[in-house]
Amino acid sequence: MADENATQPTAPQAPPAGPPAGGSGTHHAGSPQRPGGPPLHSGRAGGGAPRRAKRSFVRKKKVCRFCVEKSDYIDYKKAEILAPFLQERGKILPRRMTGTCARHQRWLAVAIKRAQNIALLPFAAEL
Repeated sequence: MADENATQPTAPQAPPAGPPAGGSGTHHAGSPQRPGGPPLHSGRAGGGAPRRAKRSFVRKKKVCRFCVEKSDYIDYKKAEILAPFLQERGKILPRRMTGTCARHQRWLAVAIKRAQNIALLPFAAEL
């Protein structure tokens, strides 16, 4: 019986259907794979460019210009100081855009409204 097995030609074995046991193979041609997970970049079936990695962006901390100047009072009569805090339509810019602290934003809003009431600043742009 041992002679019968030795004389028969053996068929080539097909590779296993799943990912390689070590996990260091490739899922698609040229795309690396994490151990036990999907490919590192997911391309479409038709190919296409791989997704870019997220870029790290560190936003510069905005500082309140009134705190830097250590001002205790925002004068409503100085329209040239108040004008950069208004949109062209007359709206007051929010803190997240100007970087003004909460205390000075409240003072700024009062000063802008006073300046608008005595016509130093416009309520809205000319249409």
